[in-house]
Amino acid sequence: MSVDLVNRDPNGLNDHIKVQFEDVLAEPEGAHSIDCVWKLSYTCFNLWLGLCYKLLTLFYGICIAAEWGCEFAAIAFYHIWYITPLLRICEINCSVFTKVTKTCLSCCMEPCCEAIGGLFVHFKK
Repeated sequence: MSVDLVNRDPNGLNDHIKVQFEDVLAEPEGAHSIDCVWKLSYTCFNLWLGLCYKLLTLFYGICIAAEWGCEFAAIAFYHIWYITPLLRICEINCSVFTKVTKTCLSCCMEPCCEAIGGLFVHFKK
């Protein structure tokens, strides 16, 4: 499997994060700065955004990715070796309980319900 260096968010996990200049800074009609200020602001914003992001990912990104890898490995381990077998135990025990409950209801409640139903069958609108 190779890493896609062009589309780094193919599933759109971070669509909610808007970090483009136009998504962060905007001047409404009637409140415009001097054109050179707006152009320099755009340049500075993009320069510092890119530089800071690259430095943060350089210093912390690999360690954080390693931590997340360990975290998801632990989650997979717990699900495979603990949670799924525990759920299977619950399913097995609940199926027995379901059979016992159905049997008890069939023996105790069903005759009563049929008798009461037999009484009301004669009432008609």
